[in-house]
Amino acid sequence: MPRIAGLLETALYVAEMAPAKAFFAEVLGLKPMLSTERLTAFDAGRQGVLLLFLEGASDADMPGPNGTVPGHDGGGPVHMAFAIAAEDYGKWKERLARHEVTLRSEVAWPRGGRSLYFDDPDGHLIELATPGLWPNY
Repeated sequence: MPRIAGLLETALYVAEMAPAKAFFAEVLGLKPMLSTERLTAFDAGRQGVLLLFLEGASDADMPGPNGTVPGHDGGGPVHMAFAIAAEDYGKWKERLARHEVTLRSEVAWPRGGRSLYFDDPDGHLIELATPGLWPNY
């Protein structure tokens, strides 16, 4: 059977691009790789890409010279997690506090991992997790 090599893209749908883009760039330090009115793509490390789509702006098929991207859209708050180094846990907690990001929760996992949970401007639940959360991480 062919194997999955990894998770490449995660998409969040946002009500307003400017505050969402600023949050992920300024608070989390992600670097934009592409930015349009309807989409911002961030380098999320480990070959991962975080896509921010403006809600309702991508629900139609988008034909192009190299193929058609099927329409997609989402709504409501969802969850995603970023991998962080165990030694950076305290630094992330301090950084979030400096940016006045309210923590919703901290969890110490049975395998030794730790997680910080907080909301982005659209109410998506964002997690920063250290190794030890899952058997494969």
